Formats: sequence, structure tokens, C-alpha cells
Amino acid sequence: MSSSSQIAKLQLGDQTYELPVRVGTEGNRAIDISKLYAMTKHITLDDGYGNTGSTMSTITYVDGEAGVLRYRGYPVEEIAERCDFTETAYLLIYGELPKGEELEKFRTNIRRHTLLHEGMKTLFAGFPPSAHPMAILSSVVGALAIYDKDSGDPGDPIQSEMAIYRMLAKMPTIAAFGYKQSIGQSFIYPNNSLTYCQNFLHMMFAVPSEQYEMDVDFVNALNLLLILHADHGQNCSTSAVRMVGSSNVNLFSAISAGICALWGALHGGANEACINMLEGIMAGGRNLGKYIDKAKDPDDPFRLMGFGHRVYKNYDPRARLCKTVCNRLIEKYGGEDPLFELARELEEIALSDPYFIERKLYPNVDFYSGIIYRIMGIPKNMFTVLFALGRVPGWIAHWREMHLSPTNRIHRPRQLYTGHTERKFVPLIKR
Repeated sequence: MSSSSQIAKLQLGDQTYELPVRVGTEGNRAIDISKLYAMTKHITLDDGYGNTGSTMSTITYVDGEAGVLRYRGYPVEEIAERCDFTETAYLLIYGELPKGEELEKFRTNIRRHTLLHEGMKTLFAGFPPSAHPMAILSSVVGALAIYDKDSGDPGDPIQSEMAIYRMLAKMPTIAAFGYKQSIGQSFIYPNNSLTYCQNFLHMMFAVPSEQYEMDVDFVNALNLLLILHADHGQNCSTSAVRMVGSSNVNLFSAISAGICALWGALHGGANEACINMLEGIMAGGRNLGKYIDKAKDPDDPFRLMGFGHRVYKNYDPRARLCKTVCNRLIEKYGGEDPLFELARELEEIALSDPYFIERKLYPNVDFYSGIIYRIMGIPKNMFTVLFALGRVPGWIAHWREMHLSPTNRIHRPRQLYTGHTERKFVPLIKR
């Protein structure tokens, strides 16, 4: 990032104020308004932060117009082809692809912390079977701050490093234990001889009474999906992690906040919503024209889930990779899947319809990821948990980047107050 010689000028009445223009490494530009209030006593108003840069970051570059996603400068397509999830996590958190010995040390440190404190099992026992796995996940991750007190100080580099290892290591265990609790099965402890993705699938699906057969294609599919979800810039959940983390709270509490943000149907919950939508269309007689018309009707509450993105105005590169994996898995397991065929037909219709073309509504990562999880036997209410599992490295990377920044301070957005002016208090007897 650098300052350009260009200056933005703001005219307020007869006063002119100069604001520096910052230029990113990809040529993207930002008007620096950090001193605007001090100079003018004015703030900017941007509902939903759609045009506000909350920070400068070196982690992930997203070009929505061109359909580009890069992790630390590397195209996500190349990372997905050449790296596993653990190597991707190292890249996002520390900024460089690891050397052999660095990666082995990183993996070893993660493997050493996969177990949960035995006392935490009582937390799972206290949740009713109907509890949503995301509620369990956020609660138990937050409770790590109680059981891992020696890694709670974000200002201590040694404690921060320990928190990073523990967060990456324990997330799959917590996710799998939550699932086992919900279906009344015994917890399966982590097996540290397995890879990250193998270990998660083993804890999810193995039972004590029989040998679990690992499907290599499921392992590879999970590895891909976790990589594709690993980071996406200043989205809602990442911003939540930064916001909460800026108060100098421990990493576990900041990640718990990110999990809660991700849970929403407009964010990570969209992949579950996509499957529900496809199943609803299937149950409704597969009348695609009817649902396309409903999606176009502004007065109809129906929404075509999995299409469009707050950033992408082009085909989401992650969706293209997911579609390829869908094809591969379906060819291996029976050659057809009604929901996948329905999704492909829906995509073809939408991409040839002027309504969707003009609004640049293309399939996003949620459109096909849920179908992959479904093929793997993962229940719908666990889809967003898998999203969270993938997003942990990105959350950690942003938390770490924020704390290492020399300009770090507690986040405190302003507001434009539009309520009552000062009013005279009326005693209860006179109201």
C-alpha cells in the first residue's frame, strides 16, 4: 500500500478539505477519511459498510468484477490444486508458503492439541438433542477460554501462538463431538496419525463397534471445500472477529463471535438454505419457471438462494471448483443425483435470463457446496459448521494481523443520531 500524489477534495460550505488517496498493491484505491471528523466535525454515513474500508490487509484479495480470489497473492484455484488445508492455513496466518520443516512443525503442534479437556464433555451433555450444531460450536469454542487460560493474552506472543495451535486443533473435535451428542452416539476421540480432514471424518462417522472405512474422495472433497472457505476478506464474520478481538479479548472469544455471525442465513447458513430451496422446488413439482418468476417478483418473499454475492459480480471461482467436484463424486456414486441435476438446470436457466444477467447474479460457493456435503452424508444442520471449520484460518489470520498492526486500536464505529432531541421527563403518575 502506498499514498498516491492524488488528493481528494471535499467541499463543505466555503471550506475545502484535502483527503489523501491510498493505493493498494492491485491498484485499488481508497480515500483516507481517518482524520475527517477531527478536521470537519463530520462523519461519513454508509449503512451496511458497503463502501467503507475498515482496515488495510495483506491476507486476501477479492476482485468481484473479474471473479478473482487470491490468498496472499496466490490464486485460490492453484492453492486448491496444490495444497492441503493445513498448508493453506499456514499461508494465510503467516503470509508465506511454508518450507518442509516449517510445515511439519506446524502440523505436529496442531496434532498435540486435538484433545479437549475431559471436563468439557459435560458441556455437550447439557445441550438438548434439538440444539443447532452452530449454537453448540460457538458455546464450546467460547468455553475454551475457561479451560485454556494459559493462552488467553493476545499481547503475549507465546500465548497467542499457543492459542492459534489450540484453535485449529480443537475445532474439528468440537464440531464432531457436537454432532455425536445430537444423534446420541459415543464420542470418537481424535486419531493424531490421520490428516486434518481424515481425522474430522473419522470423528464424525466412526463408531466404537466397527471399523470405519475412509473414502479418499470424500477426504479430498472436504479438503477442497475447507480451502475454498478459508478466507474471503472483510465479510460479516471476519469483521465480527476483528471487532470483538480489537477489545483485546482472547482468540477463543473472538472466534466464537465469528461463528455466531456466520450462522446467519445471509452468510454461512446460505448453503443449508440452498439445499432447503432445491428440496422445496423438487417437492413442488419441479416447476422451474414458476420459481424463476417468484424470484423476479419483488413482492414475493421467495429468494433464489446461492445466486448473487455482495462482492462478486461475476462467476464465483469457488462455485466453479465445487461444481467440478460435484460431477466427480456423482459419477463415482451412481452417476446421477436429482438435486444436482435440478441445480444445473436452474443455473442454465438463470444464466440465460436477462433479469439475472443484467443484475450479474451468478452462482456462488453456497450453490454447490451443500450438494457435496449431502453426497458425503453430512446432515444439513452441519453444513454451516463445516463452513466455520474452513474459515478458522482466515479468522485467525485477521485476528493476528490486527494485533500486529502498529495502528491497532479498539473498533468504535460512529452513528448519525436521528432520535428525539432533549425531552422533559414525565413522572409515571402523569403519563
